[in-house]
Amino acid sequence: MRTCVGCRERAPASDLLRVVVRDRHSSESVVVPDLRHRLPGRGAWLHPVAVCLENAERRRAFGRALRVSGTVDTSEVVAFIESRNL
Repeated sequence: MRTCVGCRERAPASDLLRVVVRDRHSSESVVVPDLRHRLPGRGAWLHPVAVCLENAERRRAFGRALRVSGTVDTSEVVAFIESRNL
């Protein structure tokens, strides 16, 4: 069981999308989807729907959950969720 950073509901990991920071050492942290749940680093879990993504961005939950400071670029996660929900 994992907790979605958008809606804060608990769900099995198989129902959630894991996201990680691609390059921790750059000034802007890029959050990318981890489809196989295998990428290294601290991960955050999210329902793969636009509502949870918007809530997580509004609450600045990615920075907190992934323990990064500064701006967080979620464009790759947005593109993945939009392409999945077509």
